[in-house]
Amino acid sequence: MATYIMLMKLTEQGIKDIKNAPQRIEQGSKAVEAMGGKLLGFYSVMGDYDYVAIGETPSEEVMMTFLLGLGSLGNIRTTTLRAFNREEFATMVKKLP
Repeated sequence: MATYIMLMKLTEQGIKDIKNAPQRIEQGSKAVEAMGGKLLGFYSVMGDYDYVAIGETPSEEVMMTFLLGLGSLGNIRTTTLRAFNREEFATMVKKLP
């Protein structure tokens, strides 16, 4: 499966409804699992972003569908990065001319 790092910022709506954030996070985890993915880690962070999540999905299309659904709820905005582990990176480097 492909690994992704999701950087998330709360919207005005999301911060106003912060008390329900734990339930929304659990719902998001269940939603990605229902699509064949997995939430590997979720963190509330300080700085430019409010949350960082690490997850896996079987394809880019599945991740995009998940993110569109998540964004349509209006509580967060995401920046998503495709991540490669050490083994994947080493394989790519070996293919260099």
